[in-house]
This record gives sequence, C-alpha cells and structure tokens, in this order.
Amino acid sequence: MRWAVAWGVLAGLGAGTAEAQEPAEEAREPGYCAFVRGVGDAESAVLLAPDVFANVGVVNAGEAGGGGGVPLGGPTPRVTAGLDYDFVGLYRGLGIRRRAEAECERYRALSALRAAVKRGPDVGAETALAARAQVLEAILPEAEQLLTSLGEDVKEGRATVEELNALRLRMDALRALAHETARERERLAALPRPAERPLSAYLGEMRAADARVEEESAGLRRASAWTVRLRGGYDELIDVRQDVPLFGMLTVSYNLGSLWQPSANAKAREGRRRWLEEDVEGVSQEVARLLRELRAAHGTEETRLREVSVLVSDLEGQLRELQAMETAKVRRYRDYLVLELARLRAEQAWLKAHVAELGRFLGEERP
Repeated sequence: MRWAVAWGVLAGLGAGTAEAQEPAEEAREPGYCAFVRGVGDAESAVLLAPDVFANVGVVNAGEAGGGGGVPLGGPTPRVTAGLDYDFVGLYRGLGIRRRAEAECERYRALSALRAAVKRGPDVGAETALAARAQVLEAILPEAEQLLTSLGEDVKEGRATVEELNALRLRMDALRALAHETARERERLAALPRPAERPLSAYLGEMRAADARVEEESAGLRRASAWTVRLRGGYDELIDVRQDVPLFGMLTVSYNLGSLWQPSANAKAREGRRRWLEEDVEGVSQEVARLLRELRAAHGTEETRLREVSVLVSDLEGQLRELQAMETAKVRRYRDYLVLELARLRAEQAWLKAHVAELGRFLGEERP
C-alpha cells in the first residue's frame, strides 16, 4: 500500500509539472518554443518517474550444509520486484524543463532584437514624418492662396511670369515633399512595428536569457555528480521462511570529479559571455553596425538641426519686418520667404522628432 501511494505521488508530480509547463495558448507559441519544450518534456519524463524492476534468479540460501568448505545453504530460487527512484533525477528533470523555458525565452528575446535591428534604419521615422506632415498640412493652403494671388497679379500686369514660375517651383517642391512624406508613412505603416524601447533593453533581455540558459545547464552538470537512490520492494526466497519478504535501501554516491567542476563552469560562463558579444547567429555584428550608423546619423542630424533652427529664426525675423511694408516687390519677396520658411520648418520638425527618437532608441536621451 505504501509503495502504491508513493508511485501515485511521483506519477502525479511528473504529470502535474508537465501540465504546469503547458503554454496557455499553444497554437500561438513559436515553433522553436514548442520544439524545446517537447524535447524537455521527453527527456525529463524518464527522470521524474521511478524505475520498475524485477529479478528472477538462484542464490545460496537456507540451512547450513555439512562439513567445512560447504557453502551456506543450497541453490534457492529468488524473486525480487519493486521500485527504484533517484531523487537527483527529480532535480535534473525539473532543471531540464527550466532550461527549455530559458531557451524559449532566449529565442523570443533574440527574435525581438532581430526585429528591432531590421527596423533600425527606420527608427523614429514615423514620428518624424508625422511632425513634417503636420507642418506641411498647415502651410500648403496658405501657399496655394499666395500662388493664386500672384497669378491674378500677373494677369493684371502687376507681376511678371518669371516671378510666377519661381513661386510655382517652390510650391511644387512643397507638394513633392508632402507627397513623399505621405508615401513613406504608408510604407512604414505596412511594416511590423516592434515595441518602442531602447536598443539596450533588447540587448539586456537577450543577454539575461542567455545567461539563464547557461545557469540551468551548469546546474544540470553539477547534479550529474550526485546519486540519491531509494530502492525497495518485494524480495522472496522460495521455500525459505521469511517474516517480511520486503526490502528497502537508500544509496548516496558522489563523483569526485565534481570538485573540478566549479572552475570549468566559470570558464564556460565567461566563454559564453564573450561568444555572445562576438557573434550570436550574426546578430551581434548587425547590432554593432547598426549602432555605429545610428550614432553617426544622430550626431549629423543634431548638427543640421542647430543650423536649420538658426535659419528659421533668421527668416522669421525678416518676415516680421517685411509684413509692415506694402510695396509689390516687398510682397513678392515676402511670398518667397513664406514658402522657404515653410520648407525649413518642415525640415526642422522632422529633425527634432527624428533626433529625439534616435536618442531614445540608442539610450542617449538629451534634454
């Protein structure tokens, strides 16, 4: 009865642990996670459950024989059956499942990092394009009115065709910029969009998950040096009187090679960390290249933003001075300033938003 209860408890433990590891929505989990979890469940199943054994043979047993040199007893049939359970196997089985979860977590982190790297050249573009579009939407109706007004002046002889064509060229440049902005926004909207987080967060998650995989693997290597086995069951010698034909035995063993494992595990941990920095499936080199490119773009656009901001301030000052003058030539020059200022404001809005988004993505936010 006691062994039946023990078997039920151990079997329930294995089944319960397997159920606990089942994903809530198996259909949505990545294929790699399903693979490593399946392998982990298969490998741990034989470690979590006990061994059932049975032996049939002949041993010397019974009453002592005659004179000296005669073995104790005579050949007697023996039947042994029972359960053999290794408690270290329980630890290793659960460790294998934890390692499978860590490998799944590492795969998810690596996939997220790859998605962020793939989208890297377009980081901040959506926000920057939205800022540029907002400026252009506000200025284009006014620019259309300026162009219409100049066309009327040309008909009445108050302006030249050359002046009209020059304003049309500037107007066409603004329309082309608005069209390009809309097209780029549509293109980016169709792409997968990872979470807006700094690249360092993606890197940190992948490194932490990889470290957890190595930690679980090191734990399994340490556990392999130990054996804690409980063996018991039915043991009967045929035709030999026994009060209780049962047996039980606890065996503990330790492999001395484990004394050299700590240094070896530390070496493996350090080597894995360096390997991760050098190259993991190509992603480390991609991240390093992307960081160099984005930091260079970030610095260049910061410089350009300062230049454009100075130009915008200068043109705004000139426009305020011209608004008090009412001559025809002044109005023509003012119209040119309005369109040029609109272009610079659109560029300024783009640069402000893009520099800020690049800074957040690189983890280099500026006040």
